[in-house]
Amino acid sequence: MTQVTERGTRLPGAPRAGVRRRSPAAAACVVGGAVAAGLGLGFLAVLVIVLWISSPYPDSGPGGALHLAAGLWLLAHGTELLRYDTLSGVPAPVGVTPLLLVALPVLLLRRAARLGGASDEEDEEVLPATAVFSAVLCGYLAVGALATVYAAGGPMPADPISAAWHVPLVAVPAAAGGVWGAKGRPLGPLPNWLPGGLRRGFVRPRYALALRAGAGGALVLLGGGALLVGASLAWHGAQVQTSFLSLTGVWSGRFAVLLLAVALLPNAMVWGAAYALGPGFALGGEVTATPLGFAGAPALPRFPLLEALPAAGPGTPLTWAAAGVPVVAGLAVGWFAVRRAREVSYGETALTAALGALVCGVVTAGLAAASAGPLGSRRLAEFGPVWWATGAAAFAWTLVLAVPVAVGVHAWRYRPAEGPVAVDADTPVDDGWHDSGVREIRWEAMRRVSGTLVPEIVAEPVAPPVPPEGAAPAVAAVPAVPARRAVTVVSGLDLGPVAPPVAPPVPTVAPPVPPVAGVRVLSRRKPPA
Repeated sequence: MTQVTERGTRLPGAPRAGVRRRSPAAAACVVGGAVAAGLGLGFLAVLVIVLWISSPYPDSGPGGALHLAAGLWLLAHGTELLRYDTLSGVPAPVGVTPLLLVALPVLLLRRAARLGGASDEEDEEVLPATAVFSAVLCGYLAVGALATVYAAGGPMPADPISAAWHVPLVAVPAAAGGVWGAKGRPLGPLPNWLPGGLRRGFVRPRYALALRAGAGGALVLLGGGALLVGASLAWHGAQVQTSFLSLTGVWSGRFAVLLLAVALLPNAMVWGAAYALGPGFALGGEVTATPLGFAGAPALPRFPLLEALPAAGPGTPLTWAAAGVPVVAGLAVGWFAVRRAREVSYGETALTAALGALVCGVVTAGLAAASAGPLGSRRLAEFGPVWWATGAAAFAWTLVLAVPVAVGVHAWRYRPAEGPVAVDADTPVDDGWHDSGVREIRWEAMRRVSGTLVPEIVAEPVAPPVPPEGAAPAVAAVPAVPARRAVTVVSGLDLGPVAPPVAPPVPTVAPPVPPVAGVRVLSRRKPPA
């Protein structure tokens, strides 16, 4: 009781739930990011160790293999490696990133961020999206810094400056995508610090359509590039096989070459798209391969994918046919840029197609920049497509084709419906039904069956003609006689069985039915036997 009455003594309060639960959740997110980085490192380390064990002539011990695995993990993020064992003694940078390797850290980090932003229990407090993003990214980048320091002692150390911005460049979008997926992919309002006009503009449907159209055009370009690479590999099949078999004679070395070729296939697709667009790609020594041909002797290493290059010299109609790839991409952008709304104007459709072409150009430029890089310090310092030239060519091709195609598809899709000409409601229709007498016959049959429920049809009196002015008056006025309508009697007309009249419950005397004026009903004669 004294603990309650005394002022100086306070009861031990329970710790707040938010403080107690938030710290373990944030720590779990940090650990999740570190585990995602460790899984990527472990996968590459196991692969390199297996190849090192199976190699009959290993150059270094297991430590060198682990250092090489750390360097490959950093190369998967776009970091440049340095190769010191060169003939000239000058360190040669290796900056061509196999794009298939980039999928490994992206998928692992995205999964870690999605698990950190989700909650399994109902009473568990979920961290805000910004806290999950920061915690997961912190754990991942910490492991990346340790891997950079560890790879420095290997045969191919990583450039610290390149690793300092390439690793976050890959990790930030992957973590943001995972958190966004964990929160249900919300499309809420943009931040308030953006200008009001920009926030209002981004909610318009044209931007979603432009993104879809641009992505469709980029996918068509990549598919066309893959088609060109596959056709060229099949065309130069003998050279590709000879190059693959001459690089090494052991199965472990050939397996490593095969894995490297598979990891570089996305790069080859981007290079094929750049080749079809026109700018082509650099092969070192100021030599560029384009559909119009290339001259010179490129200093190329022996590799199966490089054997698929076209022959040196001027272009041929076969290489010029690669221009069909950007044509199809422009048609795709124009098709996807048309909205399914009749009230959209042609100017809005053209603007959407132009924005889709811009998106396609930006995506193509980004892929070209990611697929290129140096393979040496002198003649191989420039290897791959030039990103700005490839993006500009993609934008120009799709813009020229997408805008007219989008306007044409809009005009064709919402053209006026073709059909019979509309008839005015006040214009009488001459269908032969009202003048043949069939209507009167049918109505009279229905009236006789139903008794007095259906009224009879009375012919309207015809007014006498009015004589024109100045005409002599008629000698004797003839009384107007209601004109009788001509009735066409069709022999053998069957009006169907006539049901017998139902007797009313109360006997009533029906008034005499006056003769039908203007209608002549003929009884059907029984045909002779």
